[in-house]
Amino acid sequence: MNKEYDIVIIGGGAAGLAGALKASELQLKTLIVENNQRLGGIPFQCAHPGFGNFYYNENLTGSEYSERLTQSIIRKKIPFLTNAHVTKIQQLTPSKNSIKIITQKGIQEVSASTILYATGARERHVYETGITGDRISGVYTAGEAQTLMDVYGIMPGKKIVIIGSGDIGLIMARRFALEGAEIVCVIELFSYPGGLTRNVVQCLHDFNIPLLTNRRVTKIKGEKRVEKVITVNVDKNLDPIIGSEQEISCDTVALATGLVPYTKKLQELHVLLDPATKGPVVNEYLETSIPGIFVAGNALAINDYVDYASDQGELAAAGAKYFIETKGMQKEHWKSVEKKGNIRLIVPQYISGGRDVTFYLRVQKPMPKATIHFQEIGKSYEKQGVTPSEMIKISVKKEEFLQVKDTLTVEITK
Repeated sequence: MNKEYDIVIIGGGAAGLAGALKASELQLKTLIVENNQRLGGIPFQCAHPGFGNFYYNENLTGSEYSERLTQSIIRKKIPFLTNAHVTKIQQLTPSKNSIKIITQKGIQEVSASTILYATGARERHVYETGITGDRISGVYTAGEAQTLMDVYGIMPGKKIVIIGSGDIGLIMARRFALEGAEIVCVIELFSYPGGLTRNVVQCLHDFNIPLLTNRRVTKIKGEKRVEKVITVNVDKNLDPIIGSEQEISCDTVALATGLVPYTKKLQELHVLLDPATKGPVVNEYLETSIPGIFVAGNALAINDYVDYASDQGELAAAGAKYFIETKGMQKEHWKSVEKKGNIRLIVPQYISGGRDVTFYLRVQKPMPKATIHFQEIGKSYEKQGVTPSEMIKISVKKEEFLQVKDTLTVEITK
């Protein structure tokens, strides 16, 4: 294995593999480091369709999407390590990083001019949701249940309650139903479902699965295995309504209570994080607050389409190429992006106008009609039926930013 690279990509999922393919196309000496036994990331275990509609212009299953990217890596002979764990990243100079990796052959150390961090996200577990109760079997995250079913062929349970109505929870409701399980209900804290409308229709309505909104699970009870969950209604402030407690019988609980960008190694480097995304603050090249370290995919912000993660991988790889060519970006005049109105998060958080910018943003509350206004450049975009579950993607040409001095204000109004 070589010891020096232009770019080391940490994570072999949709963002990392797409970034590696782009980096190879740009003639960057590339290495992929993946901690699982194979490339492909989470899409590999997703047997359902809905992948690749934008990136490949085809409707693929997650497994097909994963395999297509993986085979492209193999055909182009891009070096990769699997069953490999990055233990330490150290920036020696702004254009030289040391990466220590544990492999099956022992500890290895490589250097890279740039790093693309594409480690994805982790699931929120039961102890982060405020649910108490007995420590018993039959409680899984949605991803764990999916792995059991679609990778190992093991059915986690027969009578199931799903907590959380994001896309993962909705898709798992359908997956359980297709395998013959009884889905007692999907429980959602807010007054609206957390997933895309198409998934609400295809995964719940088409299978007559109840969605209980404004409801919180407070306890999971049982002796050796789950026997029931205790729920309570919540008011508009999400506070429990006294006297509304209800018991729901089940033998399995699947937690789909959200994803959090996995940023552990970045935090060790003291990369600046955005409280809204829980991922790093980045510029339009998807470079973090540490020069030469780029991020893409769910490690940056949680995406509802895997295609967006792959797009970001390509953007970050192109950013790495620019960084190497210009020996850094110190000469750029960065302008902060300020969000107003009904915007919950926006990426990137800084721009320079050095290239066209793709903005990713989410709203705080659903709106039947929204106007997204870029104040300093006088541009507005109309969107119908925006929801917190849908990532809004808007591309703006670099010429539009010439009149922006220090701050670009983005606001969503009715």
